[in-house]
Amino acid sequence: MRVAVVGLGKIGLPLAVQYARSGATVVGLDVADAVVESVNAGVPPFPGEHGLDEELSAVVASGGLTATTDPERALAVADVVVVVVPLFVSSDGVPDFGWMDAATDVIGAHLRPGMLVAYETTLPVGTTRTRWAPRLEARSGLVVGRDFDVVFSPERVLTGRVFADLRRYPKLVGGLSPRGAERAAGFYDSVLQFDDRPDLDRPNGVWDLGSAEAAELAKLAETTYRDVNIALANEFAVFADRSGIDVERVIEACNSQPYSHLHRPGIAVGGHCIPVYPQLYLWNDPDASVVRAARARNAAMPAHAVDVLARVHGDLRGERIVVLGAAYRGGVKETAFSGVFDTVAALIARGAVVTVTDPLYGPDELRTLGFAPSVAGAAVDAAVVQADHAEYASWGPQRLPGVRTILDGRRVLDPARWPSVTVIALGGGLRNTRCE
Repeated sequence: MRVAVVGLGKIGLPLAVQYARSGATVVGLDVADAVVESVNAGVPPFPGEHGLDEELSAVVASGGLTATTDPERALAVADVVVVVVPLFVSSDGVPDFGWMDAATDVIGAHLRPGMLVAYETTLPVGTTRTRWAPRLEARSGLVVGRDFDVVFSPERVLTGRVFADLRRYPKLVGGLSPRGAERAAGFYDSVLQFDDRPDLDRPNGVWDLGSAEAAELAKLAETTYRDVNIALANEFAVFADRSGIDVERVIEACNSQPYSHLHRPGIAVGGHCIPVYPQLYLWNDPDASVVRAARARNAAMPAHAVDVLARVHGDLRGERIVVLGAAYRGGVKETAFSGVFDTVAALIARGAVVTVTDPLYGPDELRTLGFAPSVAGAAVDAAVVQADHAEYASWGPQRLPGVRTILDGRRVLDPARWPSVTVIALGGGLRNTRCE
């Protein structure tokens, strides 16, 4: 089977590797020369994806995967085209289809009878049928469902653990026709391997949801659920902050009952997925008041965290405050929708002198992001933990000379290591033994 993967980013490249190591002949298409050169050299163009270094090197060396910027080379002989091109959302929730429109036009110009096109980028419901299929038909002169097939099959993986997630989670498929869905199921069955999941009501594998719209909604629903659940936990945390209750103990107690699945509160919800996909759902369903309120609650958490810090520490004007973590989550070098931006802005608005540090980012990279990098050994008055990097669990006062107060926005610190420092957590009051 000959497969073209359009978009060799943090999801597209691992998918291309997965298909190649399962026996397909894969050509990756990307617009960035540097990405293509790196892939053809067998070197990942980005860090942090578990197992990608070894697997990429192996499939490139075997000839199973090559990369190109030339659409003709990638698409001319492809049986299947998998599209993993970013879709952006503006600050007011309007999707920007520009990159995906351009990719679809390129595919349409090279479309041949018998090809299967699978979109994996998360989309508003109805986009595959009403936007992509007509665009492909217009560019190719072919008819979907007769000459070629189109399906939507959402990626359901997290960066850093893509290969493991591909095995663990069922592959959802929704076609524009029964034939397209059947062909997509056959393709994914041939290039994916699935873990045994006795916890599921049906065998793990490829699941046909009956339509592209159902598959589109499934991806939006599962991510929106997480945003709403986190917002509920954050709502409880804000109340707990006012009431002197440790919300972590409350959530642990609630989840001991099998019908409660409360998530954990935190300083921010970041990344390409959870802050974005609820807005795509709202694009379809603007009256979804629960989803809208949840998104607003989560977006307000960095400012709330700074309020909590000021309540305990005192006036922040002129105070030297370091934010620990630029990444949106621990261990991932990515700042998409990271809470660091709003956290720093809220601290500056209160007159603090703010620096940022992150084990994954050097000083120049932090400056490029618009932050003043912290200097190792420089004295600080307070700190805010924004990302749950594992390194922070072993930190102690020697890493932050002079620090008096820490707002642990991710509950990642070991309070016992900070006996002379006031350590507070969202929804948790005072954490360390000196203050209890």
